[in-house]
Amino acid sequence: MSAGCPPVLQTPESMKALSASREAVEFMSNVGMEELNLCLFTESLETVSDSGKSLGSFTVTVQSAYYEQEGKEDEKCFLVDTCCHGVLDDVPYRTSTIAYISPQMETLEQHHHEYFKMKAQCLDIKIHMKRQDDKMVINKFITQGQQVQEETVSHDLSSLTGFISEASNLLIMRLLARRKNIENMDFLAFDADTKLCTLTYRQLGFRYQVIGKTTVEVYGLERTIHSEDIPTTWQCYFLPDGHLFSRVQVGTDITMKITQMPILSEPEEEDPKPVFEQKALNFEEDAQLLSEFQDRKEELISEHETYLRRHPEIKILLGDFMQFLLLRKPDDIIAFAADFFHPFSPAQEHRDTFPIFQGCRHKL
Repeated sequence: MSAGCPPVLQTPESMKALSASREAVEFMSNVGMEELNLCLFTESLETVSDSGKSLGSFTVTVQSAYYEQEGKEDEKCFLVDTCCHGVLDDVPYRTSTIAYISPQMETLEQHHHEYFKMKAQCLDIKIHMKRQDDKMVINKFITQGQQVQEETVSHDLSSLTGFISEASNLLIMRLLARRKNIENMDFLAFDADTKLCTLTYRQLGFRYQVIGKTTVEVYGLERTIHSEDIPTTWQCYFLPDGHLFSRVQVGTDITMKITQMPILSEPEEEDPKPVFEQKALNFEEDAQLLSEFQDRKEELISEHETYLRRHPEIKILLGDFMQFLLLRKPDDIIAFAADFFHPFSPAQEHRDTFPIFQGCRHKL
């Protein structure tokens, strides 16, 4: 690999032209904010084997956020954060996804990170996709042992109408589970190797399940990614409000399921706007200075709280960084931090390519 090589920019001309169905495109453009707001919650599932052995956990959080773009007004969107970690075939692993999804279910930006701590050599995969002008640019960073490879692929946004990313899929499945009415819709998606293909949903119907001492009715959805090699299928069951009850990839012996009944989400009345009253000041000692100090203090607190509310990804990114830091325990923390946050840099350079590692990560 030559450090001086220019970025590898690919637009696969040989790729078969794919398109989403009209029903899928209409579905994505007609979702209402009121319906989406009922899908904003956090859920946690336990990963278990067929024998009942606990292998790890899977957590999904969806919340409101704002997406910043240079030279443009902040765009209201949804922040999807997922984390899956545990042990798979005696290999410790951790995967995480952070993404900004528009109200029309379009992916504005997504960062996916996979790490497998194998005995011979570790595997670290980072896939970052982002809208840039009229293209979707996907950057891959694969570190296997001491070997580091990079690849950049771009797609015209006009060819991605009806595209669903891994993060937007989680939000869409909550919507479909609440509606319990699936039309014949064909979406576009990326397979495990970020190759464009079609994605379909199929309903599995209703069945009863027991959570603790409670018997509940769950609704099933089957999701299939029709890759060029072998189609990959997941079967998921949901509670009435869209909480995920269980998830399993067909052909594997690993199941994700909840262990206790969550609090179901229901429509809520909007809280009245809070009124902050000015506290009385002690005018006995330098009243003017004290007043100016109090005003400035409240102004700064308000600005900082507003910024943190509009950017919940700050805590997520720092938490994600700390998790990987404690998992890998590097000697050079500064170099590790620079490598971890490198995909977020707008001025990043890219080098050569090599095929994505196939193996135990496909079981997740």
